Amino acid sequence: MRRLTPTLLAMVWVITACAPAPSPSDPRLELAALSLPRLSTTDQDAIDAAAAVNAFGFDLYHAAARGEDDLVLSPASIALALAMARAGARGETAVQMDAVLHDAASDSHAAWLNALDAALAARNGTFRDADGGAHDVTLRIANAPFAQRGMKLEAPYLEALATGFGAGLRLVDYINATEEARQAINGWVAGQTEDRIPELLVPGVLTPDARLTLVNAIYLKAAWLTPFDKGRTQPGSFTRSDGSTVETPMMHVGESLAYAAGDGWRAVEIPYVGDQLAMTVIVPDDLATFEASLDGAGFDAITAALQAHEVILSMPRFSTESKLSLADALTAMGMPVAFEFDRADFSGITTDERLFIADVIHQANIDVDEAGTEAAAATAVVMEAGSAPGEVVTLDVDRPFIFALRDTQTGAIVFLGRITDPSPPAG
Repeated sequence: MRRLTPTLLAMVWVITACAPAPSPSDPRLELAALSLPRLSTTDQDAIDAAAAVNAFGFDLYHAAARGEDDLVLSPASIALALAMARAGARGETAVQMDAVLHDAASDSHAAWLNALDAALAARNGTFRDADGGAHDVTLRIANAPFAQRGMKLEAPYLEALATGFGAGLRLVDYINATEEARQAINGWVAGQTEDRIPELLVPGVLTPDARLTLVNAIYLKAAWLTPFDKGRTQPGSFTRSDGSTVETPMMHVGESLAYAAGDGWRAVEIPYVGDQLAMTVIVPDDLATFEASLDGAGFDAITAALQAHEVILSMPRFSTESKLSLADALTAMGMPVAFEFDRADFSGITTDERLFIADVIHQANIDVDEAGTEAAAATAVVMEAGSAPGEVVTLDVDRPFIFALRDTQTGAIVFLGRITDPSPPAG
């Protein structure tokens, strides 16, 4: 297939410490913003968006998970990145994207992701942990489209970016200053992610033919409501899927936590300060069998079954990172037309050139320790142009497990993954 003019849309989500972003007044960036209010939304819109994002996330989990390696991805990040492209999709391209995204970004549900954005942004505040210590929870979302200076974008698309994503254009010159444009975008991303993703766009990704880069960042830092006692962390045994064992630092806490058990699985939910975000940890008897049938509805059933118990919990500190190309997975999930240069219809973005999605690159990482969680995710949609306490239970997370970091108010999964070997890397 002939390679044509590349355009890039990117999405970045982060859970990390606060970092300043490059100023919008950076001389490389000329800001052109539409003064339009965000779409009006309801609490139900955010809940509906979360359900759609979660359903999409588990579909993608099945399509992306390969072998027995650790995995982490951000369903919300990937869905929002694709949603910014979907805002300009038309015809069969839009129909297929809506099916894959479970209508999260369809024209009739344009307010959904805007509502979820607002709901997540409302999680900011200062909260006390179980010992009375004060901790800030910071969760904010920022959108920054980077467009070629002088490029004509359709007015309804600009309005959709403004009202649905709160985004004004940052104008760069891909044609005459490609490297400066790449550095400007990477600098913005690095600032939003505390350098956890320092180079989203590697040299060569942008060329003088690039026209548009849509970047969205979410920043969060949160501590556990009840921290694990670091003094109780000690080496413990973790059994991998093949039956072999590794020694890894295991954290311990005894606390009233939401717990449930079902046929072939046990689960616990660990809240962060503020009690609006939590990590749900699911420990199956057999990971492969369990995850093969797990979907959004099944996950909802698990979280609905959670009830307060006195839980003696041990689980590993863990740190993992994934970088995935999702084009094949998304094609297999049911949106092939968006990836076909002669059939994709993104005329809602521009009619000057015909755009199609060349690839979707996703990178995510997460660190979990006694104090809390730090994580980041980035998604790049690369487009090109061509023409009450009960019984005491004990749960040892000492075998492969699934984790979902979610917003407990809407149910939205921000990070989803599995750990099959938490042992620290050699060296």
